This record gives sequence, structure tokens and C-alpha cells, in this order.
Amino acid sequence: MTQIVECVPHFSEGRDQAVIQQITDVIEAVDGTRLLDVDPGPDMNRVVVTFVGPPAAVEEAAFLAIRKAAEVIDMSKHQGSHPRMGATDVGPFVPVEGVTMEDCIELARRVGRRVGEELG
Repeated sequence: MTQIVECVPHFSEGRDQAVIQQITDVIEAVDGTRLLDVDPGPDMNRVVVTFVGPPAAVEEAAFLAIRKAAEVIDMSKHQGSHPRMGATDVGPFVPVEGVTMEDCIELARRVGRRVGEELG
């Protein structure tokens, strides 16, 4: 059975294409993921990224993107019209095919746990 999950993280960078590229590069480097959209908003200084793939690949790509964002986005200098929660504001997982919302909730919990444990 085919399983596809969509992930739509929002990162606190919407102006510097080089920073955005570093984040999307780690997503695309995970085997099985497919980057669908990159939508930067200069006024909000935030980018919304959309990618899909099998659950394990999307889980790994999401973590790696969150880690990369924390490395390359300097929140002490960040300014924009959107409230800033961190280098990564949100990272929702959406069931597309062969997975349930409960599967995505568990995936989100694993990524959140890993972010807390490995990234503090």
C-alpha cells in the first residue's frame, strides 16, 4: 500500500534566498521526499514549504529542516510582521494517502520529541 504524508513547515525567513535554499536542500536530500512548493513572504519574513513522501522520509526531512533552520536563522536579528515563535514556527503533517490523522499525530510527536531531545 502506498503511504504519502504532506508536511507544511513555516520557517522564520522570507527574504534571504540563500538561507531558504539551505533549508530546502536538506529536505530534497532525503530519499523519497518531493518538494512541492516554496512560498516566501518578505513582509512577514517567513517561508512556507510544502513537501510530500512516505512517512519515514517526511519525518526525517522535517527534523533535518528544523535543525537546519535553527542553525541558519538568527532569531536575534529577525524582524517581520508575523509573530515569531522560533526559527521554525509550525510543522504540520497531513495525511494524503494510506495514512490516518492518528498516524500523522504520532509522527508529529516523534519529531517533536526528537527536536526537544537533540536540539534542546
